[in-house]
Amino acid sequence: MVSVNKEALKVVDQLLADPEYFNVKVEKLPCGATVIDTGVEVSGGYLAGLKLIEIAMGGLGAATLTFMDYGGLMLPTVVVTTDYPAISLLGSQLAGWTVKVGAFHGFGSGPARALALKPKKVFEKIRYKDQYDSAVLLLETEMKPTNDAALEVGKMCGVKPENVYLVLTTSNTLAGSVQVSGRVVETGLYRLDFLGFDPLKAVYATGFAPVMPPHPDPNVSVSREEDALIYGGSSQYIVDFEDEEKLKELLLKAPATTWSDYGRTSYEALKAVGFDWSKLDPSFFAIGSVTIVNRRTGKVMTSGKISPEMIRKSLT
Repeated sequence: MVSVNKEALKVVDQLLADPEYFNVKVEKLPCGATVIDTGVEVSGGYLAGLKLIEIAMGGLGAATLTFMDYGGLMLPTVVVTTDYPAISLLGSQLAGWTVKVGAFHGFGSGPARALALKPKKVFEKIRYKDQYDSAVLLLETEMKPTNDAALEVGKMCGVKPENVYLVLTTSNTLAGSVQVSGRVVETGLYRLDFLGFDPLKAVYATGFAPVMPPHPDPNVSVSREEDALIYGGSSQYIVDFEDEEKLKELLLKAPATTWSDYGRTSYEALKAVGFDWSKLDPSFFAIGSVTIVNRRTGKVMTSGKISPEMIRKSLT
């Protein structure tokens, strides 16, 4: 079976081969683990951000950049594609591992999760576990990882410390904004999974979302990034599903238009709950438009919409 860590390491090697070109910083920890910083002490841009997406997807997806017109507002837009939706999106890209060791804290996503099985129920559902001698973990954090944190990651993944690669991203850099928009297909599938769709029924997936410019206030930056998904994100899933009526029911509940606070910016919604993400309605974690193609019948169904007006409001 394909190894997400093996494939992701190929992308990591591109960053290691030319850190100056990608505007990243590479360091070795005392234990031998490699740290690739794209946002804590440096400010990675579009090029680093695209690589972050592909690393997060376990090397089983492609990320490109284009421009799109959002009601007269031209914005750079990430396009993401994968032929391994369940593994690359839920088994790798999903942020499912909180790494907390001593003073260090970071939200982990990426292929190392498939070694540590974080969280286990996800991997039981998609029937996948990676087996590889290196671990690649994407960490959203505002601090550099400690030696103890790297040792803990290696221990949980069952690999030697010198084979641990920690890739750092933050929400208030351009690279960070790019990689969040690159989660558009994952967020859509996560929502479908939450509603009861079997992610193994998804055969191929692609999608796009605008890249929002970072803001000096981290709370504004992260809110803009969420708006990119909620109001500007769109994905298509080619599925193999036997019950088309059930599929239609799931689709109608999938887009962000079902969110009870739809029409408010993410900043307004987050501020109302004191930026406590756990207090948000689950339908917040959705994308604007979802299209499903059932390859059994060839039928194409779409639900939700893109809202250029809300994208513009988010940026004012």
